[in-house]
Amino acid sequence: MTRQQLVDQIFSKRSYLCVGLDTDNTKIPKHLLSTSDPVFEFNKQIIDATGDLCVSYKINTAFYEALGARGWESLEKTVNYIPHKHFKIADAKRGDIGNTSSQYARAFFDTLNFDAVTVTPYMGEDSIKPFLEYEGKWAIVLGLTSNGGARDFELQKFVTKTDSLDEGIHIEKHDVRFLYEMVLEKVSRWGSPDNLMFVIGATQPHEFDNIRQITPQHFYLVPGVGAQGGSLKEISEKAMINGTSTNAQCGILVNASRSIIYASDKENFAEEARNAAAQYQREMSSYL
Repeated sequence: MTRQQLVDQIFSKRSYLCVGLDTDNTKIPKHLLSTSDPVFEFNKQIIDATGDLCVSYKINTAFYEALGARGWESLEKTVNYIPHKHFKIADAKRGDIGNTSSQYARAFFDTLNFDAVTVTPYMGEDSIKPFLEYEGKWAIVLGLTSNGGARDFELQKFVTKTDSLDEGIHIEKHDVRFLYEMVLEKVSRWGSPDNLMFVIGATQPHEFDNIRQITPQHFYLVPGVGAQGGSLKEISEKAMINGTSTNAQCGILVNASRSIIYASDKENFAEEARNAAAQYQREMSSYL
């Protein structure tokens, strides 16, 4: 999916909602357990109920990998069931040496036909480049995440040194920067705003002004709204790409998983999921 196609969907639906299909087979409604594929049946009903309210679905592969071969079968059936106009994200957090990343890219883009895959940046450029070589596909790089562990590395400060000459005088300048700032700045040069997004957690709203300055045109995948307590209003105000009505790009996909898919554990779970998604969509529409 191209950037323009994604933007068109956002403004057509008045929504930048991404529904996370992080389907835990121990939490789905009990009446589905008698079906031949409970996970897929759950996902199918969620997709049917929310498809017109969201522009994207994100599948966290861990919940499917945990079930072995039958989990991968449920995942593949789910990806194939999602309408082609929706932006399909594999939340797999891959990243390895170049030849291994090439196989990961092949798995998610060719075999499974996702539009995007989340990747980790800490093995460097050669671990991400293979994901950027597919036309119409995206790498979504971890930038500043929503979990408490972001403080362990991403929010650690480092001193960076730059050297310059001013009228023949050597000048040494030291800057104190967060690690995530260094990551955003460097990684943004490896691709473009047409094939590279960043994961920026909704629980870090105070950082969004700074993040927009570093990556002014890139889309962000924003988890952490809903069950993790992030504010949709605050994120929308701080993280959207500024622009007039003729060039506005929105620039964010806000992911909600548990607050939508587990809105009910009864037989009406799909109806309640739709109600939860509709609340997000109505609020998003007011910010566009």
